[in-house]
Amino acid sequence: MKHVVIAKNLTKNFERKKVLDNINLSVRENEIFGIIGPDGAGKSTLFRIFTTLLLGDSGECEVAGYNVVQDFAKIREIVGYMPGNFSLYMDLSVEENLQFFASIFNTSIEENYDLIKQIYRALEPFKNRKAGALSGGMKQKLALCCALIHKPKVLFLDEPTTGVDAVSRMEFWEILGELKSQMSVIVSTPYMDEASLCDRVALIFDGRILSLDTPKNLCESFPHTLYEFRGIPASALDSLRELAGVHSCFLFGNCYHIVFKNLRQSQKHNDTNIAENITQDSIKNILENFDFPNMSYKEIGASIEDCFMEFLQ
Repeated sequence: MKHVVIAKNLTKNFERKKVLDNINLSVRENEIFGIIGPDGAGKSTLFRIFTTLLLGDSGECEVAGYNVVQDFAKIREIVGYMPGNFSLYMDLSVEENLQFFASIFNTSIEENYDLIKQIYRALEPFKNRKAGALSGGMKQKLALCCALIHKPKVLFLDEPTTGVDAVSRMEFWEILGELKSQMSVIVSTPYMDEASLCDRVALIFDGRILSLDTPKNLCESFPHTLYEFRGIPASALDSLRELAGVHSCFLFGNCYHIVFKNLRQSQKHNDTNIAENITQDSIKNILENFDFPNMSYKEIGASIEDCFMEFLQ
């Protein structure tokens, strides 16, 4: 299978801080590849290296077969890049921004209209409005049109849905699903729920890749039985985490996701692979010092966010 982006042992430091720590990943042709992690994880730095705006300190990186150092000019012709901050010209209209970016790549709106028409239709009633006067969702669509206007082979989208309403987020991901038949799409996001919309994801934290796989494989490889608890006040979080029988405890909205310690964990140096079954009585014993009259719980499957938090344990 052809790979359009390859990073090998990629490292980047800013003064004494290691921002990227030995990054290894590859992105396949015509897939949506997600780089998932919180603010400060290294996502934007990685994108800037991929798009030749920043040099790594060590390691290798290729985009569409071109080296990001020796062939930076070639790469800039074939990639589309939508940075995290809205970076178009606020005092130019929608149409003027598009025309400007098209002229940079010696093309026109008309030449690649088929690629952007679905997105541009929403913008067309506002084509004479200045970009600075657009709503967040419309700015996002304009930035995407400008990144696509030259029909790139690889599209880099750095946190494209941050600060955008839920409906616009959904529409945006529907557009990405259609675009991947024509190019490879690499998207970074801090939103764990968006990971499930990618073909494959890399979970990144503190400059390191924690795991790289399909969302389904990641969730199915969660190594514990996970329980969802309701009817417990949010103020109990710290106390629950301190319980001897609790492996991990996180607050998800109005419920808790809790993993209990089992025999396999307590005997992790023993290869018996015997796991203690968590029963209703054993849960009551663990929570015996608490009075939660409205508490209910059930076993659930792990989400990407559960997997991410488990890697940080």
